[in-house]
Amino acid sequence: MLRSLVFPSAPTPLLVAVLLCGADLTAQARPTTDSVRRDSTQTLRALRVSVTRDVERTPFELPFAVSTAPLSARPALRRAGANELLLAVPGVQVQDRANPSQDQRIAVRGFGARSAFGVRGVRVLRDGVPVSLPDGQTPTDWIDLETIDRIDIVRGTAAALYGNAAGGVIDMRSRAPAAVPFTAQARVWDGGGLQRGNVQLSGSQADSTGWWQRAGWLLSATRTQGDGPRRWSRLDASSLFARGLATVAGTRLELQATHYDAPRAENTGALTAEELARDPRLPDSLNITRRSRKAVVQTQLALLGEREVAGGTVRGSLFTSARTLDNPLPFAMVAVDRAAVGGGVHGAWRVARLAWPVRLGAGVDAQRVRDERFNYENCAAVAATAPATALCPQPGNERGATRLDQQERAASVGAYGRVEVEAPHGLLASVALRHDQVQFRVRDRFITPRNADDSGDRSLQAVSPMLGLVWRVRPQWSLYGNLSTAFETPTVTELTNQETGAAGLNATLDPQRTRTSEIGAQTLLGGRVRADVALFRAVVLDELVPFDVPNQPGRRAFRNAGRSTRTGAETSVRAAWPAFETGAAYTWSRFRFDRYVVGNASFAGKAIPGVPAHYLQAFGTGRRGAFWSSVEVTASSSASANDGGTVTSAGYAVWNWRAGLDAAVGSLRLQPTVSLENAFDRRHASSLVINATRNRFFEPGLPRRLTFLTSLQWR
Repeated sequence: MLRSLVFPSAPTPLLVAVLLCGADLTAQARPTTDSVRRDSTQTLRALRVSVTRDVERTPFELPFAVSTAPLSARPALRRAGANELLLAVPGVQVQDRANPSQDQRIAVRGFGARSAFGVRGVRVLRDGVPVSLPDGQTPTDWIDLETIDRIDIVRGTAAALYGNAAGGVIDMRSRAPAAVPFTAQARVWDGGGLQRGNVQLSGSQADSTGWWQRAGWLLSATRTQGDGPRRWSRLDASSLFARGLATVAGTRLELQATHYDAPRAENTGALTAEELARDPRLPDSLNITRRSRKAVVQTQLALLGEREVAGGTVRGSLFTSARTLDNPLPFAMVAVDRAAVGGGVHGAWRVARLAWPVRLGAGVDAQRVRDERFNYENCAAVAATAPATALCPQPGNERGATRLDQQERAASVGAYGRVEVEAPHGLLASVALRHDQVQFRVRDRFITPRNADDSGDRSLQAVSPMLGLVWRVRPQWSLYGNLSTAFETPTVTELTNQETGAAGLNATLDPQRTRTSEIGAQTLLGGRVRADVALFRAVVLDELVPFDVPNQPGRRAFRNAGRSTRTGAETSVRAAWPAFETGAAYTWSRFRFDRYVVGNASFAGKAIPGVPAHYLQAFGTGRRGAFWSSVEVTASSSASANDGGTVTSAGYAVWNWRAGLDAAVGSLRLQPTVSLENAFDRRHASSLVINATRNRFFEPGLPRRLTFLTSLQWR
């Protein structure tokens, strides 16, 4: 077990930023457009969010914990991962695996911390369009973070609105097209062996006399390449994102298109405690021997519409996507051809003619995904001069004999309704109910004497109610409480990977179900300080727990824990002054198994792995004329890495610093930035592989690195 690390003695974000603000710096006065930007840092606006599947609402009216990531307060972000964008959001932990082949793991109130790849337990959307698949898995590698303007987060069970998600909802909102006919922006950053370039073009035009009222467009192209900080971590990826909007005859229409192509993303793997202590840049040697990596191509097209109908608003969406994956792993070579399609219709109305105004909401969602999945023997370690075998019939060719050939389907349909009553004295009472059905189907096309028929069908369904109450004590001060339930199904892969090697879908693996009670408060004081606090208790039945299959490196199976309890507290604060803005978020978690027996071992009372008891993030940004500086810190206590609590990661504190210039010359805006990440070179495990075999539990965080970013904008 790694010993606990002591937080380093270092300047606080507040001190560094205040020193900068007090320095005698001079800069050329910015034009009017920049004056507006600087003024926006003096006060905190009353936020409005749309993650509630309603028209945009202020969080003071909502009966659950809602956050918006403070992107505007943290200038010149590299946007290389969600960990940058979701910093200082209470209850949210983004674990960076420093592995280009593995998506960053996002956990909300601990849900999602078990994910072996992608995001699990959290519903992810972009502009209301699902990124998550019907079975709950969410690959996020293809999302263009360069064009994300705002992120709304529901912390806690939101199944009454969104269905198959236990931990919460993350809705990424795209940047709006520029209000002028044409703008162009170029961003380049270099650091830690990686280089990235992004170009964005954007514009809008209005025509009040024609059949359309206003139209806008945005085009973004991004290229990332280079070797990461660890051995065997090369990344080569390109993405293109296009967004067009138009208001036609009173209907707001939007078309989005994304294309992502990553021909090489090497899988550097996890480390043992001894390797992490010796050199966190080391790879898993087996991953190099077996040349573990992935190549991905993903395309998605989405059409959205919104119109006022009968005094309310109706929104609809249709989307389709295709993904091809070639993924050599130590235990097999995985190839997947995926096709997905889905859509939804949602409506919201406010009826004010009754004694007490009533808000009504209803909607339906449907998704379907089909995977053509193939597994082959990994023969990368077989020399070209070796004799041919049944498993590797062509030595020198890393793709060996076929091990699996099957079609996997998952489909979901969910419908919900919601009623909210606006009672006197600032009271709002709401109730919501949703029914979901998720169907799984596998058709095995590779049946031999040694390979039984893995075909099978399962249908899982759940009814998810929610009851909420808000007391709006003041316009910008509210108290709330809710009782809610959620469910989370296993994915198709989790159903088919059985420890015993039995054929068919795992009939004993059940969805996990969560019952949550929560109270909270939030306030905005004088436009300067925003604060919120939430207390919750969630009881989880049949929690889905991962474990590595013995003697099959990299292959994971899942089982249910009988019952677990999650008790936690979340608090955050943000404050803004003319030349300084700061924010902090602290999360306390006490997550325990209540009933969980594996063989003769009982894990009752043990901590749920992957979640630290204490987690703190903070930032401070100071401005002086055209100059600015920002300091960020992430501090975590230790966390268990396995169900028995016999392996534990060390606590850590990681500091980042950025500084830059925001200057304008005519129509050009120049923003050079220098960043120092992990300034004290803290050796730590930023992510854990839960219940890993071969003692490879630890995925190291990034070492200290210097990054240079330059942004040039013309309008």
